[in-house]
Amino acid sequence: MAKAKTKKAKKDGFGKRLWRRLRRPLLRVAVWTVSFVILAVLAYRIIDPPTTWTIRSEKARLGQVDREWVEIEEVAPVFLRSVVAAEDANFCLHWGFDVAAIKAALAEGSGRGASTLSQQTVKNVYLWQGRSWGRKALEAMMTPLIELAWTKKRILEIYINVAEFDEGVFGVEAAARHYFGVGPEALTPVQAARLAAVLPSPKRYSAKRPGEGIRARAAQILDGAETIRRDGRAACFTGGA
Repeated sequence: MAKAKTKKAKKDGFGKRLWRRLRRPLLRVAVWTVSFVILAVLAYRIIDPPTTWTIRSEKARLGQVDREWVEIEEVAPVFLRSVVAAEDANFCLHWGFDVAAIKAALAEGSGRGASTLSQQTVKNVYLWQGRSWGRKALEAMMTPLIELAWTKKRILEIYINVAEFDEGVFGVEAAARHYFGVGPEALTPVQAARLAAVLPSPKRYSAKRPGEGIRARAAQILDGAETIRRDGRAACFTGGA
């Protein structure tokens, strides 16, 4: 009995000594990690992201990608409304998570439609594609940070410049010219809606040769874009224009 207590005491003592030895390095790593994440978020408040993991991986796979940054003021407002109507109609109303959409998705037994533009921007800019719990946890932690550090307009500006619209085609500038031969400022409502309609699966659908499903989806987006213009849910990124 005494020997068992002695062994337990030694084991407990070793554990305490190990924790004391590791506590400071672990705390240092945690502080540096949090600081790095905060700096990365603050940096992109004023600096345009030069690339993303997805863009780099596609460039390595394809040899090159088509992408050119464009300021949000140089994009047709109808395209901005179309993207929001298609991906996150309550973008101007929430703080990064659409609770109503999450509840509806859970009730349906699916995660479809629950991810906000803010969450998608975090994923596209800082993280990798996929459905792992680790990525989702990082996304959930970083989404409130960009909501605090960036304006809604900045979030949308970055999103439309890093989103993939076709294989190797990233951002609205490249997408508008790739599909329709025009600049993003000249997109018509129908063209804007079709571009927004392919966002969930850009490698599967085409905005230039849309099937019946994309045509129907684009028609819904057209209505949604006009609805959020009228009811004010586009004011945070277009000023009501």
